Amino acid sequence: MLSQQTIDIVKSTAPVLAETGPKLTTHFYQRLFQHNPELKDIFNMRHQQNGDQREALFNAICAYAQNIDNLPALLGTVEKIAHKHTSLLVKAEHYPIVGKHLLATIDELLAPEQAVLDAWAEAYQVLADVFIAKEQQLYQDSHDQVGGWQGLRDFVLVEKRPESEQVTSFVFAPKDSQPVAPFTAGQYIGIVVNHTGFEHQEIRQYSLSHAPNGQHYQISVKREPHGQVSNYLHDELAVGGTVMLTPPAGDLKLNVDQGTPVVLISGGVGVTPMLAMLESLTEHDAPVTWLHATEHGKLHAFNHPVRNLARQHRHIQTHIWYNQPQPADTLGQDFDHTGWMDLTAVSGTFSPVTVQVYLCGPVGFMQHVQTQLRALGVPDEQFHYECFGPHKVL
Repeated sequence: MLSQQTIDIVKSTAPVLAETGPKLTTHFYQRLFQHNPELKDIFNMRHQQNGDQREALFNAICAYAQNIDNLPALLGTVEKIAHKHTSLLVKAEHYPIVGKHLLATIDELLAPEQAVLDAWAEAYQVLADVFIAKEQQLYQDSHDQVGGWQGLRDFVLVEKRPESEQVTSFVFAPKDSQPVAPFTAGQYIGIVVNHTGFEHQEIRQYSLSHAPNGQHYQISVKREPHGQVSNYLHDELAVGGTVMLTPPAGDLKLNVDQGTPVVLISGGVGVTPMLAMLESLTEHDAPVTWLHATEHGKLHAFNHPVRNLARQHRHIQTHIWYNQPQPADTLGQDFDHTGWMDLTAVSGTFSPVTVQVYLCGPVGFMQHVQTQLRALGVPDEQFHYECFGPHKVL
């Protein structure tokens, strides 16, 4: 329990930290990796280069300071980040290291009084204890379930299937031929790659793109122009190859009763967790609306499987947007709408009062969609989303 004095000091000094902006987190990560370079095997260094990780940490520090006297308000964010941490194999012993360099960063940049440093140290420890407890629970839950494990487990690539010009599906079966842990549609797995051409061990999370079956996991990966891991998977990993996976994780989980209408919205490769949800909803009693946006047909993954499911199950309806259709793309067959996703075209297909909405895609796309959902009257608590990479608040 934080003392009132600590709460008062943190809240009063939080604006000073906020004014430092990216300078604070840039200094922190430079210091962290200089003194503890082994942590580069845990962090996605590409997110360091493009600033996403620094932005996520800065936002988290500000949010914590603003809500330090109302920690329950942060539980949703803690849940999301804790899931990501377990897929990155973050352990309790990492927290003192991070705390040491965070406090040193505050001291070196702002030179505050000792009482301020002591308050932030106490506040950090309380938050660290929350994360450690939550992550230990998640690790244990993963280990205890049938087919579960903790840490790394060897899997063999048993199928590699192109889904579009950029996206390929990879199906992994456990090397020990034992069952695999169940998951909830919407979750992801972590894949750990140690490659002679990589400077560091790389860990990536990819959404599970198939409904649970207890036998294997499927991910569907977009080739990124400068993506080390995505290009390795596309170009080098062959059927029969072995990879190490961390257990399913993620707080985006399909959780609706049979009578609840569902809208699944995706942009680009954000289609992957939505496909697992759609397959899990084939026997749903209420309407399921599938909304997807992409550039054109050559980049449209899972078009035929989704349309086949819609033909087989009358409660599923689909609407597809192509931003720039190509000559080979046929309106009414390959896609239904042109341009950016406009929900006014489908607003009559669901009730804002009762619907549960699941969304995944680029942040700009999700912000565009969320604005429209709010305008249609969908409450925020009926809106569930996943960001690729460090967590962002829409």
